[in-house]
Amino acid sequence: MQTVWTVTFPDRDLLARVQPLPAGIEASVWDLRSGPEGIALDAIDAVILPYIDASAVLGSLSKTPNLKFVQTQSTGFDGVPEAAGPEAAVASASGVHAAATAELAIGLMIAKLRGIDQAVRDQQTGNWQPQRRSSLADRKVLLVGVGGIGNEIAKRLEPFEVAITRVGSSARGDSTGRIHASSELAALAQSHDILVAVTPLNEHTHRLVDASVLAALPDGALVVNVGRGPVVDTAALTAEVLSGRLHCALDVVDPEPFPANHPLWSSPNALITPHIGGNASAFEPRIVKLLASQLKALASGDRPANLVQSGPF
Repeated sequence: MQTVWTVTFPDRDLLARVQPLPAGIEASVWDLRSGPEGIALDAIDAVILPYIDASAVLGSLSKTPNLKFVQTQSTGFDGVPEAAGPEAAVASASGVHAAATAELAIGLMIAKLRGIDQAVRDQQTGNWQPQRRSSLADRKVLLVGVGGIGNEIAKRLEPFEVAITRVGSSARGDSTGRIHASSELAALAQSHDILVAVTPLNEHTHRLVDASVLAALPDGALVVNVGRGPVVDTAALTAEVLSGRLHCALDVVDPEPFPANHPLWSSPNALITPHIGGNASAFEPRIVKLLASQLKALASGDRPANLVQSGPF
């Protein structure tokens, strides 16, 4: 007899877009803020988290005593395994956001290096102020993170005639070349013009880009963060940027969002976007494709993709 999974979706629109559901999947809507629609909490087997502000509702997972599977809509999954509990499997949306986030990373680099942010400010006052700025070409890029998004950033950087140094959790090699260990980060920073952080957040990467790494970067270097805010030490970065020594382009910050009076908002050396890396037109069709595949795997008794905690699988 086929096992039937009861899966909740965070909104009706997402549920409609993954129709038809495979045999063996029953669905309800639960935004994790109020009660689920039409079912009891103890009937829920699997939960698809909302894309926006999922961290704010993770506590609701503890209300589901028979939870077996949690699916994020984000690449990051910090806090989800802990909220789901050790008996539940947790899967990320790895790959869904890679192209869009890589695009933004390249855009942030070019915008900050070429002074596009300053040109936008000057436009508001009709100020024509031509200057010679740094090009992306010939820059040395320190890419911290070699997962799906990191690989996509590296691929997109290659046509720009840059030198790329990749950093992962441990030293190793792959089909592309050498990967340095994160323990080498401060030493490597001394010879690079741009540091790009795209690593997930965990106990090993929390404030990985700390005061010592930032201090090692050359004067005028650019720090780009499209991974998770707490990977970079905000206080140390703020001090370096406000001093005028470093520049930053941030899609993620810590705390997120910054309070209205945070000095980086008004610093001309800072460019900040509101965590939009994966939130682009490429997201919708890719998340629907992933969810359809995950539901098919559950219904067939197969192992879902992108598991970061195995649970019953």
